[in-house]
Amino acid sequence: MTGVRPAAVAGRFYPADPGRLTADIAAYLSAPAPRGPVDIASASGMRALVVPHAGYVFSGPTAGVGYRLLPALAGLVERVVLLGPAHYVPVPGVAVSSADAWETPLGDATVDAAARDAVLARGRDLAPQHGLLVEVDDRAHAPEHCLEVQVPFLQQALPGVPIVPLLVGSRDSPAVADLLRPWWDDPATLLLVSTDLSHYEPQRVAQQLDARTADAVCRVDADDIGDRDACGARPLRAVLRLAAADGTRVRLLDLRTSADTAGDPYRVVGYGAFAVGA
Repeated sequence: MTGVRPAAVAGRFYPADPGRLTADIAAYLSAPAPRGPVDIASASGMRALVVPHAGYVFSGPTAGVGYRLLPALAGLVERVVLLGPAHYVPVPGVAVSSADAWETPLGDATVDAAARDAVLARGRDLAPQHGLLVEVDDRAHAPEHCLEVQVPFLQQALPGVPIVPLLVGSRDSPAVADLLRPWWDDPATLLLVSTDLSHYEPQRVAQQLDARTADAVCRVDADDIGDRDACGARPLRAVLRLAAADGTRVRLLDLRTSADTAGDPYRVVGYGAFAVGA
């Protein structure tokens, strides 16, 4: 792939019409949060944000609670490193997009090419130690929704800030944490983990499972989060390992399921929003 990565899920996961998309995101950003008002003033110290990635009608309200913190980072953050799981094409390590921009109905989001190249270079440096494979893999990015659905939110919450899209595959989280360490340490970079929580359980079971997972996230306990607890468990654990090493706190912003928004209560997906370092 060269140039622009075409939008793959516009019109399915989120509106393809720019006006409708803008209005929907604005509504998610301003809707009352079920857990009470979000302390936006503390967001200037945020190192990472965790938000869900389902269709907007299902997870948009929870994502919006997280994204409403980001305008506080305007002028402070120079790039957002997007981290999510590969749902469609197996990824052995970390897949980097070669595109210079990602298309959405709101326009093209610029990719930070220098940061992308730096990720590839660090991956090469760490390969002898971790065996971590970091490579360009546009086949994995082409159909993937988990990062794409975050981009329109970023375009409204942090307009003009470039992105670095990374899909995290089957490698262990300590290796991924080591890969991400320079960007975690850089106050001009925000890490964004895209993950849903439990999948296809009845509402009551999902609420119990997700409450346990949310507790582990807020305790910054990566080892207490299993692969079945979150589809993006590996990038989530990597960021929690970085946070734990530095004594960084994690705050729960919102916790819901698809039954709370637009789905039936018998086979739900869980959604959580967490601020890391805010």
